[in-house]
Amino acid sequence: MTRRLILWLTGAATAFWLIAAGLGISVMHDEFGEIFDGSLQETAERLVPLVVGDLDQRAGSAYPHQLREGADDGDAEYLVYQVRNAAGEVLFRSHDAPEAPFDAPLKRGFWTDNSYRFFTAATDDNTIFVQVADALANRSEALTEGGMALFLPVLVLIPVSVLLIRLIVRRTLAPVDGLRKAIEEKDGGNMAPVPAGMLPRELRPIARSVNHLLVRLQSAFDAEREFTANSAHELRTPIAGALAQTQLLIAELDGPKKRRAQQIETSLINLGHTAEKLLQLARAEAGIGSGAGFVDLVPVLQLVVTDFERRDPAAGRLCFQRDAGAVLEGSYSQDAFAIVLRNLIENALLHGDRDEPVDIRLETGGVVRIVNGAAALSPDELAGIRKRFGRGATTSPGSGLGLSIAERLLQQMKAGFEVLSPATGRSDGFEVVLRFKSGDASG
Repeated sequence: MTRRLILWLTGAATAFWLIAAGLGISVMHDEFGEIFDGSLQETAERLVPLVVGDLDQRAGSAYPHQLREGADDGDAEYLVYQVRNAAGEVLFRSHDAPEAPFDAPLKRGFWTDNSYRFFTAATDDNTIFVQVADALANRSEALTEGGMALFLPVLVLIPVSVLLIRLIVRRTLAPVDGLRKAIEEKDGGNMAPVPAGMLPRELRPIARSVNHLLVRLQSAFDAEREFTANSAHELRTPIAGALAQTQLLIAELDGPKKRRAQQIETSLINLGHTAEKLLQLARAEAGIGSGAGFVDLVPVLQLVVTDFERRDPAAGRLCFQRDAGAVLEGSYSQDAFAIVLRNLIENALLHGDRDEPVDIRLETGGVVRIVNGAAALSPDELAGIRKRFGRGATTSPGSGLGLSIAERLLQQMKAGFEVLSPATGRSDGFEVVLRFKSGDASG
């Protein structure tokens, strides 16, 4: 918008200046014509009595054909004239006047040819004629110089106008830009009201409307988060109860009935896992990834790794390493970070080669790497597993939501997310790289 305003205002100012200059040249053309014609007529009429008086004093004597002979100083005369008799003969002429008679007829008034503008004055008896000529080139030169004086300032006007208009427009639209930035910063974790006190009167209704909307959004987010938290508890309890009853039933049954009960157990376990993932996805969509305070995520990382190790201590596949001086601090959500880690580590354990460890490494600069053994995937397969409910060629249980949940939460945390296969420095393997902003993750 600023650029368009600058271009349009500069173009309009330049166009008006050019139109004004064109009109000025048109007026100058008419005014110069009147001035030059007036000067031409006045000169001719004043020369008539002088010429007649001079002729009377020199009656019977020879007259020089040209006045001021030998007085050429190199400067051309602005006006030239000839004195002619009724027969058209040149009695005498000015220094720069041609020797041949002018083409102008011996008739009082103005006359113009291709090179000169003439005015002819005569005595009362029409025996002596004074013809004064003004070169049209002199008029064109005057008009050209006047036009250049009007058009040349445009060369300075355009850049100066651009700078001035740019400064004025930017200062005028600064409140609009500030309001835009304030609204742009709003997300699920920043619902603070937009400051409206310093805004111009025209923008205050917009700020008030945005603040009302933020209040409603905050209420909706709070209600959604409360619902998902309550739903998580309400869903887990009946599923866990049904699973416990099924396991008791399995212990009491034999034969085909026991196998059917085991199938029910497997279905309930998968249902509980899927319900948990859907609830995590709902929380991610509710915007829980935006943190409100400065936190240290390293204890969360260590706690999640320890929890997996305790859950299956015999596997011993997790290998956690932390580079010297590596920290992971910033304005993040600990809950969202824990959900991301659980999904990524769970995927690595379920879908990775069970004979190879799962390496979790915290590096300097806020980088977390999770690497597991697996056959290398093609680019199409990598794109497929990143889609919601996307699953690769695997027989392991799962819902295909783990990577989607992790990516959604990391977007809210403003962290980078990369999926690599083969892993860095290997010909196979699967690697997930989390890159937190250095300003937030450097402590």
